[in-house]
Amino acid sequence: MGAAIAEFKRTGMAAADTAAIVSAAGVAHGTFFFHFPTKEHVLIELENREQIHMAAELAKYFSRPHGVRDTLAESVRVLEKLERRLGRLLFKDFLALHFSTTRPPSEEWGNYPVVATVVEELQRARERGEIPAAVDVVHNGVSFLVGLYALLITTPESPELREAVIDEYLTTYMFGLRAIPTN
Repeated sequence: MGAAIAEFKRTGMAAADTAAIVSAAGVAHGTFFFHFPTKEHVLIELENREQIHMAAELAKYFSRPHGVRDTLAESVRVLEKLERRLGRLLFKDFLALHFSTTRPPSEEWGNYPVVATVVEELQRARERGEIPAAVDVVHNGVSFLVGLYALLITTPESPELREAVIDEYLTTYMFGLRAIPTN
């Protein structure tokens, strides 16, 4: 796993050389493919580990007083921290995994600790009256994160531009968390 992650950081998942991975790990090709049927499975394992870590970090933050925008902004901060740890190439592959047509079938959103933690926090905000009762916080929480993942994959690396785009995204989502009558 460590050798694969190092290679992914260096080249990205698509260009990663399994021969270099198994050589660095000191194992046979068959051993690698026994543990990870595809290179994408390495990312799924990494995602499982990182989801638990990020959800714990979010839960710690959410245990202190904060507002709804802070909830969304902290989600961004935790993902940006992950990007610094993984490097830009691996981070993009990590997020792109959510949009992959070849990814093994996924389960319910609740099986993703980060999504579950954000949705639970939005539910608490709704219970406190910070979000109107008519707002579907599950849909909004999931779509916020999926949209954020897509935004972080496609936004240019310019820190100023990225900050402006993310700030606008947060502002837009704050409007989406208001109840707008449909009748």
